[in-house]
Amino acid sequence: MTNPALSRRRLIATATAFIAAPAVARATTLAAPRHNISSFRAQNWQDHFDRLGVPTIVADTTSRALHYWNADGGDYRIYPTSVPLTEELTKRGYTKIVRKRVGPDWTPTASMIERNPELRHMPPGPGNPLGTHALYLSWPAYIIHGTHDTRKIGRKSSDGCIGLYNEMIADLFKIAPIGTQVRII
Repeated sequence: MTNPALSRRRLIATATAFIAAPAVARATTLAAPRHNISSFRAQNWQDHFDRLGVPTIVADTTSRALHYWNADGGDYRIYPTSVPLTEELTKRGYTKIVRKRVGPDWTPTASMIERNPELRHMPPGPGNPLGTHALYLSWPAYIIHGTHDTRKIGRKSSDGCIGLYNEMIADLFKIAPIGTQVRII
């Protein structure tokens, strides 16, 4: 006569092995992941620019990450970002950094005032939506900037700009000179 507990144990062990086998097989046969748990996708500057020669930024609005390479490609950094709220607010294409400012003041655009008539100019400080540093792009009113509201990073939360944590925009501000080529994708 067979032992019912032993049969159940064998059944559970066999079922577990069959369930786990595909996951184990996938884990041992797949190459490195194309993105990490934060959903950052790997980017290569060669997919966006013919050559470097100057520092380069690719801001990926889908994975909400900003990628930076120095002029020779030897220094690569990635930063989590906030991105525009809607597709209508998202401008994509090629631009460059034309101006930099520590302690930027903020003036709402006409479309922002249309949506919220209470918005007013803000000097630098804790309530300023541009945070501690700003990299102005050749497109009017589009900026890569910091934010005092850390809840915005990793989210669709801006009116068109790319936002970074204040400590990360300070780092990028130091290494990205005027003339840095930028692509927003």
